[in-house]
Amino acid sequence: MSNHISERRPPTTAEREAHKVFRNTEVKVALSEHERAQQAFHANRERLKAERLAREAAANPEAGRKRKT
Repeated sequence: MSNHISERRPPTTAEREAHKVFRNTEVKVALSEHERAQQAFHANRERLKAERLAREAAANPEAGRKRKT
């Protein structure tokens, strides 16, 4: 082990710019993944809702007629 104390150096301009670019692309990827997950969730919820309503209408056809009038 060394008794050498490392000093932090400030990032260069090029390093700061590169960090900005990569940070922006990482944020865009994360947002697009989140949006895809949200779309899948909503599509699945709507599909399940339609299936539930169809089951309820098939199980109780009388109730389905009353709602429509």
